[in-house]
Amino acid sequence: QVVLQESGPGLVKPSQTVSLTCTVTGDSITTRSRYWTWIRQPPGKGLEWLGAISYDGDRKYSPSLKSRTAISRDTSKNQFTLQLSSAAPEDTAVYFCCAGAGTGVLGLSALDTWGQGTLVTVSS
Repeated sequence: QVVLQESGPGLVKPSQTVSLTCTVTGDSITTRSRYWTWIRQPPGKGLEWLGAISYDGDRKYSPSLKSRTAISRDTSKNQFTLQLSSAAPEDTAVYFCCAGAGTGVLGLSALDTWGQGTLVTVSS
Protein backbone atom coordinates (compact mmCIF):
# COMPACT_ATOMS: atom_id res chain seq x y z
CA GLN A 1 0.00 0.00 0.00
CA VAL A 2 1.38 3.35 -1.03
CA VAL A 3 1.00 6.11 1.54
CA LEU A 4 1.90 9.77 1.09
CA GLN A 5 2.22 12.09 4.08
CA GLU A 6 2.65 15.84 3.90
CA SER A 7 4.54 17.72 6.61
CA GLY A 8 5.61 21.28 7.22
CA PRO A 9 4.69 24.49 9.03
CA GLY A 10 1.01 25.27 9.17
CA LEU A 11 1.57 29.02 9.48
CA VAL A 12 3.82 31.10 7.26
CA LYS A 13 4.29 34.85 7.33
CA PRO A 14 3.83 36.89 4.16
CA SER A 15 6.98 37.12 2.00
CA GLN A 16 8.38 33.93 3.57
CA THR A 17 8.61 30.56 1.85
CA VAL A 18 6.10 27.76 2.12
CA SER A 19 8.17 24.59 2.55
CA LEU A 20 6.47 21.21 2.54
CA THR A 21 7.79 17.66 2.46
CA CYS A 22 6.01 14.57 1.22
CA THR A 23 7.20 11.28 2.69
CA VAL A 24 6.40 8.23 0.57
CA THR A 25 6.05 4.70 1.89
CA GLY A 26 5.15 1.58 -0.03
CA ASP A 27 6.78 2.72 -3.28
CA SER A 28 10.01 4.34 -4.42
CA ILE A 29 10.03 7.82 -5.91
CA THR A 30 12.44 6.43 -8.51
CA THR A 31 10.00 3.75 -9.67
CA ARG A 32 9.95 3.96 -13.45
CA SER A 33 7.06 5.90 -14.97
CA ARG A 34 5.79 7.24 -11.66
CA TYR A 35 5.21 10.95 -11.13
CA TRP A 36 5.04 12.88 -7.86
CA THR A 37 2.81 15.93 -7.79
CA TRP A 38 1.77 18.86 -5.63
CA ILE A 39 -1.83 20.13 -5.70
CA ARG A 40 -3.50 22.76 -3.52
CA GLN A 41 -7.03 23.85 -2.72
CA PRO A 42 -7.67 27.34 -1.35
CA PRO A 43 -10.65 27.71 0.99
CA GLY A 44 -13.87 27.62 -0.99
CA LYS A 45 -12.09 27.13 -4.31
CA GLY A 46 -11.16 24.30 -6.63
CA LEU A 47 -8.03 22.21 -6.91
CA GLU A 48 -4.96 23.83 -8.44
CA TRP A 49 -2.08 21.89 -9.96
CA LEU A 50 1.27 23.31 -8.80
CA GLY A 51 3.92 21.06 -10.26
CA ALA A 52 5.46 17.61 -10.39
CA ILE A 53 8.73 15.72 -10.39
CA SER A 54 9.17 12.51 -12.31
CA TYR A 55 10.83 9.25 -11.35
CA ASP A 56 14.01 10.41 -13.10
CA GLY A 57 14.00 13.91 -11.61
CA ASP A 58 12.39 15.89 -14.44
CA ARG A 59 10.35 18.82 -13.12
CA LYS A 60 7.22 20.50 -14.45
CA TYR A 61 5.64 23.64 -13.00
CA SER A 62 2.42 25.57 -13.33
CA PRO A 63 3.18 28.53 -15.63
CA SER A 64 1.38 30.93 -13.30
CA LEU A 65 3.55 29.94 -10.32
CA LYS A 66 6.75 28.84 -12.02
CA SER A 67 8.77 31.85 -10.88
CA ARG A 68 7.99 31.09 -7.22
CA THR A 69 7.94 27.29 -7.18
CA ALA A 70 10.65 24.72 -6.69
CA ILE A 71 10.15 20.96 -6.38
CA SER A 72 13.03 18.74 -5.32
CA ARG A 73 13.57 15.25 -4.01
CA ASP A 74 15.73 13.25 -1.62
CA THR A 75 15.91 9.71 -2.92
CA SER A 76 17.77 8.50 0.18
CA LYS A 77 14.77 9.49 2.31
CA ASN A 78 12.15 8.71 -0.36
CA GLN A 79 10.77 12.24 -0.04
CA PHE A 80 9.95 15.08 -2.37
CA THR A 81 9.49 18.70 -1.39
CA LEU A 82 7.69 21.87 -2.42
CA GLN A 83 8.98 25.37 -1.89
CA LEU A 84 6.77 28.33 -2.74
CA SER A 85 8.58 31.60 -2.23
CA SER A 86 7.24 35.10 -1.57
CA ALA A 87 4.14 33.71 0.10
CA ALA A 88 1.01 35.84 0.18
CA PRO A 89 -2.38 35.39 1.88
CA GLU A 90 -3.79 34.01 -1.39
CA ASP A 91 -1.40 31.06 -1.03
CA THR A 92 -3.42 29.92 1.97
CA ALA A 93 -4.68 26.47 1.04
CA VAL A 94 -4.74 22.79 1.81
CA TYR A 95 -1.69 21.35 0.06
CA PHE A 96 -1.73 17.75 -1.19
CA CYS A 97 1.07 15.55 -2.45
CA CYS A 98 0.01 12.93 -4.95
CA ALA A 99 1.35 10.12 -7.09
CA GLY A 100 0.34 8.68 -10.42
CA ALA A 101 1.23 7.35 -13.82
CA GLY A 102 1.18 10.94 -15.09
CA THR A 103 1.90 14.38 -13.68
CA GLY A 104 -1.80 15.26 -13.52
CA VAL A 105 -1.32 18.48 -15.49
CA LEU A 106 -3.77 17.28 -18.18
CA GLY A 107 -6.22 15.86 -15.69
CA LEU A 108 -6.22 14.80 -12.08
CA SER A 109 -7.48 11.35 -13.03
CA ALA A 110 -3.84 10.46 -13.70
CA LEU A 111 -3.20 10.71 -9.95
CA ASP A 112 -4.02 7.47 -8.17
CA THR A 113 -2.72 8.18 -4.68
CA TRP A 114 -3.24 11.29 -2.54
CA GLY A 115 -1.92 12.37 0.81
CA GLN A 116 -4.42 13.56 3.40
CA GLY A 117 -3.45 17.18 2.82
CA THR A 118 -2.05 19.83 5.11
CA LEU A 119 -3.41 23.30 5.71
CA VAL A 120 -0.96 26.15 5.24
CA THR A 121 -2.08 29.59 6.33
CA VAL A 122 -0.19 32.65 5.19
CA SER A 123 -0.76 35.40 7.71
CA SER A 124 1.18 37.86 9.81
